[in-house]
Amino acid sequence: MKTKTLVAALALTMAGLAMAQPATPNLDKREANQQQRIDQGVASGQLTAKETNRLQKREAKLAADEAAAKADGTVTRAERRKLQREAHRDSKAIRQQKHDAQTAVPAGK
Repeated sequence: MKTKTLVAALALTMAGLAMAQPATPNLDKREANQQQRIDQGVASGQLTAKETNRLQKREAKLAADEAAAKADGTVTRAERRKLQREAHRDSKAIRQQKHDAQTAVPAGK
């Protein structure tokens, strides 16, 4: 009887591990932060509609690349490096667009 219980518990544990998505907590935090920076740029008028659209597309591509890396159940060191480089480039683009000479009417005004 103990053996059946042990086997059942082991099977449930393995099923749970198989279903778990690989975690990328640092990237998730970074994506949230970058989205907040874009939203702040729209609200302050630092980003035009065209700039915002371009930055949103970059963020969507990063999310799609992250999903593709997670698709096989493992995010390798090389995939993490690639995603971090992409996030870094996106962050630089946000900064450049927010601090260029182009402005828009701030949202809500």
